[in-house]
Amino acid sequence: GSLRRPDRRHPDAKMGRVIRSQRKGRGSVFKSHNTHRKGAAKHRVMDNSERNHYIKGVVSEVIHDAGRGAPLARVTFRNPYHYRLQKEMFIAAEGVYSGQFIYCGKKASLHVGNVKPIGTMPEGTIICNIEEKAGDRGALARASGDYGIIVAHNPDAGITRVKLPSGTKKVLPSTCRAVIGQVAGGGRTEKPMLKAGRSYFKYKAKRNSWPKVRGVAMNPVEHPHGGGNHQHIGHASTVSRYAPPGQKVGLIAARRTGRLRGTSVTKPEKD
Repeated sequence: GSLRRPDRRHPDAKMGRVIRSQRKGRGSVFKSHNTHRKGAAKHRVMDNSERNHYIKGVVSEVIHDAGRGAPLARVTFRNPYHYRLQKEMFIAAEGVYSGQFIYCGKKASLHVGNVKPIGTMPEGTIICNIEEKAGDRGALARASGDYGIIVAHNPDAGITRVKLPSGTKKVLPSTCRAVIGQVAGGGRTEKPMLKAGRSYFKYKAKRNSWPKVRGVAMNPVEHPHGGGNHQHIGHASTVSRYAPPGQKVGLIAARRTGRLRGTSVTKPEKD
């Protein structure tokens, strides 16, 4: 029995190196740098007090989280069942400050920073850290400056339509919770990086994804775009959704390419 690793490529494929996008799946140096992170930012575990009433917490501090553009808020609640405190890590909404009272639950008031089921909020409310399924503790609109908008309710079916930061509209159960307001730290991308050192430290906190060598700058052994006497791709940059790994680089399963030209036409709302 030889100790050689079995070749993952197609038997009649030309020999080449395992390219960068394939190596990323292995982990090793491509793991996330999560040592200095402060903890997972989630809503409270859905309990009776949130389902039917409300519970009051206090923001003990607003903190920076490594590798995240948005600040986090440490919120202290009293445990409803035992004599002890419960500390939760929330994504801070714009305008949340330390010492602020935060109310979570169905009967909470409509104030920035509070957590309510989306079914109890009026249409047009700006919300963030939205649950996708009731009780999943927050999944959508969590990046800095992001927010969703409540579009419409259907109380009979118990569903609510929400416009997400991408512009898509999504139907969610009305029992899903969300924070009122938008995520703090907005406009972060407006400031230019200006120098490579800033990018270096930005990605040092996130993961090994910078600097990125372009495929055309490589040799043919390292990338499908590599080689040639001028830096050129030499074939279409679009590539099939079903291309094998190692060939799957460039514009993957592109519906269209090129600049977006003309004005975007928004479809009329159908409800």
